[in-house]
Amino acid sequence: QVQLVESGGGLVQPGGSLRLSCAASRSIFSVYVMGWYRQAPGKQRELVAYRTSGGSTNSADSVKGRFTISRDSAKNTVYLEMNSLKPEDTAVYYCQMRWSDNTVYWGQGTQVTVSS
Repeated sequence: QVQLVESGGGLVQPGGSLRLSCAASRSIFSVYVMGWYRQAPGKQRELVAYRTSGGSTNSADSVKGRFTISRDSAKNTVYLEMNSLKPEDTAVYYCQMRWSDNTVYWGQGTQVTVSS
């Protein structure tokens, strides 16, 4: 069993920035895709950004140019840098990692609230 522990959420004003972290309890060397999802109240969970083991990244149109996914393999951690935050970015953010054996793990979620 792998634990993914997210941190970095909180309350921020519109236009502000946050960096979310997702630390895995084992090496992420063999993770072939890692991603961040979010779920706003009353809405379905949606993919925000992902990164493959080859280094390719992609993100939802709604966050392109504002959010960046990255990883630090030495720390077994994936990050989501969020800039120019908007009220509509308010949601619970979850990280997900899929290992090369196709096992998938989710974090517990971290709340991001964008409000003045």
